[in-house]
Amino acid sequence: MSEKPFSIAIDGPAGAGKSTMAKALAKELGAMYLDTGAMYRAFGLYMLRKNAVNDKAAVARDVEDVDIDVRFVDGAQRLYLSGEDVTSAIREPEVSMAASTVSAVPEVRERMVALQRKIAEGQNVVMDGRDIGTKVLPGATLKIYLTASAEERARRRCAELAEKGMPEPYEQVLQDMIRRDYQDTHRAASPLQPAEDSVHVDSSKLTIEETVTLMKKLAVEAISRAADR
Repeated sequence: MSEKPFSIAIDGPAGAGKSTMAKALAKELGAMYLDTGAMYRAFGLYMLRKNAVNDKAAVARDVEDVDIDVRFVDGAQRLYLSGEDVTSAIREPEVSMAASTVSAVPEVRERMVALQRKIAEGQNVVMDGRDIGTKVLPGATLKIYLTASAEERARRRCAELAEKGMPEPYEQVLQDMIRRDYQDTHRAASPLQPAEDSVHVDSSKLTIEETVTLMKKLAVEAISRAADR
């Protein structure tokens, strides 16, 4: 599509469908997909296992030594923690909350941002997370802020957990979602907020296919503009 490497940054709250839609968009564009939230989840799982999620000093210290590896197997991203494939383990609800807690520590975000930038260097990439457009890829070809109502995001998360054999009551999932939103938007280190030049996409009333189609249209237009500069 373009000889000049492009980058698509997708930010938004938990449960907005960022990973699912970013992965589909990357496939449509023939780009690499990087789920940055999975990297924070892996470290959250690491600190959970050490029973030290809320020990900020331990979190800041251990993030320098933890071994988190991102590999692509048959085109799919797999997360390894100290050599162990934790791709499925990091999707449990308690790991989600742990990821939100540890990601509020500045040292954690500094290390993860550095790793994410290194992975994206010189490649066509679609990356999603909480601060991609504001911190990781501030010069992204296109920045999208993907969101949906808390109720819709909770409904989707319930369906996802049920499909994985880990059902949770809707009200509990909704409360966790609201609490996660508060944590992510009020933390001192890189709080969740739209980049000033991002395009807002609300998927509350859109299907996955409709949302991906819209994002692809925005991406193609942005890549074309960048190629003409």
